[in-house]
Amino acid sequence: MTIKEAQEAVDQWIKTTGVRYFNELTNTAILMEEVGEVARIMARRYGEQSFKKGEDGKDLGDEFADVLFVLICLANQTGVDLTEALNKSMAKKSIRDKDRHKNNEKLF
Repeated sequence: MTIKEAQEAVDQWIKTTGVRYFNELTNTAILMEEVGEVARIMARRYGEQSFKKGEDGKDLGDEFADVLFVLICLANQTGVDLTEALNKSMAKKSIRDKDRHKNNEKLF
């Protein structure tokens, strides 16, 4: 699935199953909640925190997908073409950071 197809699929799901988009502020808050769930798993699986009993079965991929879904909702609501935005971001990073990471001693 391309990013464009994902944006179209989410829009179709919202219109047929979700009834309507939550407003932008609500979706921003939901996005933060979903990012928090990713952070919780990361802190426990890869950081120093430990899972509570019965909590370690969370699927990181599911949580990433939840973040992506809400991010796509916000992009759709605000008229952002994520393919175009990502292409522009990659071009910007490729120019700005062309030598930055190669010259960062901390990465070696």
